[in-house]
This record gives sequence, structure tokens and C-alpha cells, in this order.
Amino acid sequence: MADVTFLKTKDLKCHFGGIKAVDGVDFTLEKGEIRAIIGPNGAGKSTFVSLLSGRTEATAGEVEFLGENVTRLPAYKRVRRGIAYTFQITNIYKDFPVIENVAIAVQSRLSNSGEKTGAGRIRAEAEKVLARVGLSQFAERKAGELAYGHQRLLEVGMGLALQPELLILDEPTQGLSDSEVSDFCDLVKEIAQNATILLIEHNMDVVMTLAGRITVLNQGRILAEGSPEDIRANRAVQDAYLGRGDE
Repeated sequence: MADVTFLKTKDLKCHFGGIKAVDGVDFTLEKGEIRAIIGPNGAGKSTFVSLLSGRTEATAGEVEFLGENVTRLPAYKRVRRGIAYTFQITNIYKDFPVIENVAIAVQSRLSNSGEKTGAGRIRAEAEKVLARVGLSQFAERKAGELAYGHQRLLEVGMGLALQPELLILDEPTQGLSDSEVSDFCDLVKEIAQNATILLIEHNMDVVMTLAGRITVLNQGRILAEGSPEDIRANRAVQDAYLGRGDE
């Protein structure tokens, strides 16, 4: 029996009226990769990963995850299958303490797997997640009181608490200080030991540090794919993105 591709799309499209946000993308992601998606503003990056996670409905084409066609599955069912997506704009429970945000994700995972969900276990797992993302000192603070960069880290923690097969990170370093970005890169490398990472990121230093392969989107289509070295040297990518000084 042939090996099952971890994630792939076939002729994936998402049109909003006359706008072709994603326009016929064939994409393959292998298990264990750290893959970056880059491209100019409006290239279709966030729409594409929203299609993968089920938060946006495809106009046409297919999404296959672990051998299953998940194109028409809603987001919550894809979460149960192992796809977690953190948003470009923070999606946290701002009036809840930080630890409760993570605990909600832990409880959701345990409930969906049929495991026991005692309060002690949930809190213990939530505390471990907060330690991993460097937010233990803020555990009892309301999430909405955190600095924006820390809110982004909390959202990453909520994704981690789901123990996904695939973790999709949309602009995760936005709002982080230089030292926090360095710590975040270390965290992603650790996460990648147990999960596949798909990363949308404008910080090219982060992209070149983390990604084994890079996919470049432009006007809803794949412009180029390759190693960081290949992408740096690609003239079409330079013209469309890297050479324009986009951040």
C-alpha cells in the first residue's frame, strides 16, 4: 500500500465574487515538516490556510488530510482530526484568566478523545502548556490584559493544548520583541518534534531560520516552492515579493 500523503490540496479555489483569493492551488505537505508560506499582502495566504482548517468554504477543489477528503468538513471536525489553526488576529477569551483559556482547549481535546476530564488533570496540563510558551507568570491574569505579543503566544498555547498533528500559525511573531522572537523560534523547533508546522510569516529572518521548505503565493497561486536558498535566488520571487521590501 502506498504511503499516505500527510496533507494535500488539488485545484483548490476560493472566490469572493470576482476576487480569486485562492485560484487553483495544488499543494503537498509532508509529515514532520516546518513549511513557511510567504507572499505579498493580498496573495491569499490567510485564505488558503483558512481553507485547510475549514474556517472558509472552498469554491472548488479538494483538501485531503491523512488520506481523508476533508473538503466539506467544518472546522471543529478538522480540529478533532488533528488540525489546529491560530489566527492572524488573536482569538482568545479576553475576560477569562490566561490559564482558563488553555484549560478550555485541554478539556475540548480530552472530551473529544473520550478521556477523563477531571479538573486537576486539566489544570496540570494547562500549566505545562503555559510553561512551554513562557506565560506561567501570567496564569491568573485576564487574557485581555496581556500585551499583544503575549496574546499571540497564548493563542499558540491554546493550539498546542489540542496536541494537533498539524499546527497552522498565522503571523505568530507579530508584536513580539526580538528576544521573544528568538524564544518563539526555539519553541517551534521543539513543537516540530511531535507535530507538523505550517507557518505564515512576514519576518523573513524567522522564515529562513525555521522553514525547511517555503511556498510562495502570489495572486492566489503558487509562484514558487523550494528551500530557503532556492527562494532567495528565485528571480520571480524577488520581483513579486522579496525585492519589493515587503515585511
